[in-house]
Amino acid sequence: MSFGTTSTISSLNGCVSSLQNSIRLLDSSISILDSGVHDFPRIKKVLQCTRHFELISEPTLYAAQTALADEIGPEVEHLLRRVEQHLAKMERREKALIAKSELQEGRLQQKPSLYTTASSRQRSGLGGNVQNIEKLRILKGKKERLAHTIERLSLQAGHKERQLRMTMNYGAS
Repeated sequence: MSFGTTSTISSLNGCVSSLQNSIRLLDSSISILDSGVHDFPRIKKVLQCTRHFELISEPTLYAAQTALADEIGPEVEHLLRRVEQHLAKMERREKALIAKSELQEGRLQQKPSLYTTASSRQRSGLGGNVQNIEKLRILKGKKERLAHTIERLSLQAGHKERQLRMTMNYGAS
């Protein structure tokens, strides 16, 4: 029996050592796996897909753009008309103030010479020329106002052209 037990013990020793090697190998594998997956919750969170933007088809995008343009287009046009009217009003006021200023300046410059010319002519019996001078002054004022009106209208025409181009570009988009 001693021979049988020794062979059994030696074969069991071989099994035990093989099992211990397997356990060490498993422990090593577990530690390698543990070091590989210990950061797994963080990696899972990092790699988690979050949709920040939803992709839509091009026809849907164009339909949305058209709907938005239809919705806000009239309001934009209304606001542009109001701005244009206000600008025209301000331009008219500016032109009127400039014309008034020039007229006042002209009156101030003509006042001394007009009185001296008028008084000397009245003394010489040429009172009718004073009326002609006054008519000439009025006509010059009208000429200046008409020039300012022409300038204002050309500015308005240029503004309308720009607005039309902007509208055409906006509609083409």
